[in-house]
Amino acid sequence: MLDDADVEGLVEHREGVVNGVRLHWVEAGDGPLVVLVHGFPEFWWSWRHQIPALVAAGFRVVAVDLRGYNRSGRPAGLRAYRSTVVAADVAALVRACGAGPARLVGHDWGGIAAWLVAASDPRVVDRLVVVNAPHPLAYRRGLRRPTQALRSAYVALFQLPAAPELALGARRCAGLRRLLTTAAAPGTFTDDDLERYAEAFSQPGALTAALAYYRALRLPPYRPVPAERSGVVRAPVLVVWGRRDPALSPALADPGDDLAPDCRVEMIDAGHFVHAEAPARVNALVTGFLAQ
Repeated sequence: MLDDADVEGLVEHREGVVNGVRLHWVEAGDGPLVVLVHGFPEFWWSWRHQIPALVAAGFRVVAVDLRGYNRSGRPAGLRAYRSTVVAADVAALVRACGAGPARLVGHDWGGIAAWLVAASDPRVVDRLVVVNAPHPLAYRRGLRRPTQALRSAYVALFQLPAAPELALGARRCAGLRRLLTTAAAPGTFTDDDLERYAEAFSQPGALTAALAYYRALRLPPYRPVPAERSGVVRAPVLVVWGRRDPALSPALADPGDDLAPDCRVEMIDAGHFVHAEAPARVNALVTGFLAQ
């Protein structure tokens, strides 16, 4: 596996205005396009273990910083962080790359965006991989179960004003570092990884922008998918799920045939950040599925 310096040397940093917001992304390799979409609280570095493996497998890889994160723009107002807006960013980025339909890989909030893109704009998605992110409609169903509602209590806490920024950002993001390390096996995140995340989220407004994804859920009317869409994903889907995720029950992994009729679920004995905790296993699954 490449070390951090090798990954940095492999990628080229790019940026452009996409869907009305300035986005930053890294790019490497040649071949069919794979777009990697991170979740909270990460940025493109979330995919440091996957980028070299995908390049070696013959793909052109783009790993984006979502709006509000790291070196991407931070629009004002909660409406700018609705999940449907973020999904539109991802679809627009695929088009901006000019490579036709893409293979899309998303984790956490990036997985939510990936589900939405595949459901609402299927012409830009050839195959879909989702890592520990439920289909939005399946998640809504899951919240009816008391156990999942309890696991999701952190969402309400993240919607509070000011307090989450203090809890996560104080003492150079000590709370954020703790969040990352407690949701994965010991040693998953190196000191260098944690310092990179602290640097990204110590930028002015970065934590508030990332938390806006949760706060935007309060805006009426809340719809897990756009009103004019069914939410059904017709593209082939691979769901990779860390069964020890403290926030998301394994019961959420399979969206059901009504939402994803061509879906395969792979369970891994890992936490929420399964792609960092078990990269060799995840890489084998992802590259094999995307190469089909």
